[in-house]
Amino acid sequence: MTDRRREILTEALALADERGLAAVSMRAVAQRVGVTPMALYPHVGSKQDMLDGLVELLVTDLPMPAGGLSWPERFAGFAQAARESARRHPTAFALLFDRPAVTADSVQVIDFLYQLLLDAGVPPAEIARAERMLSTFVLGFAVSEQGGRFAGGSLPLPARRAQLPADELPAHHQLGAELDRPLDLDAEFDADVADLIAFIENVLAAPR
Repeated sequence: MTDRRREILTEALALADERGLAAVSMRAVAQRVGVTPMALYPHVGSKQDMLDGLVELLVTDLPMPAGGLSWPERFAGFAQAARESARRHPTAFALLFDRPAVTADSVQVIDFLYQLLLDAGVPPAEIARAERMLSTFVLGFAVSEQGGRFAGGSLPLPARRAQLPADELPAHHQLGAELDRPLDLDAEFDADVADLIAFIENVLAAPR
């Protein structure tokens, strides 16, 4: 990524953080950079290129774990870095769930995941599927957390459950005591990452 392209995309990301993705346009970004919209085109060729560039900026700015670490440590580090990025950029981060990684720099992050799966002993034929599974979990958790999907919402869990009798929500009523426990998303995220590591080791990489 050239310095000028990074400057433009950084302003686009700041605009998305402040006003939402709908506010990101060639004209609005040009105003923030202090140039005419036409001056952007040698560096960002279109609105779609700009959105792809935001994906590029978000993933290449993740502090990638060092190559000398074990593959579980690298995956756990990557997962935590992605979650922290979603906290910093809750609106723009959703683009990683909507758009493929197509720029050269962002494809390198996919290569990082391919490599750690190879190091884990996953057969080559399963690598792409395993990468999609890992990425979908990490991005989905981060986007859901920042989007409010895990929050209490306007109706607490006991009140939601009480809307229908036990014979219509049997599992909810049976699990009531467990569902009403305080939610610790940090602990849950760590447990989910550990479960995925165990799944890779014991299922995907296991001899067949």
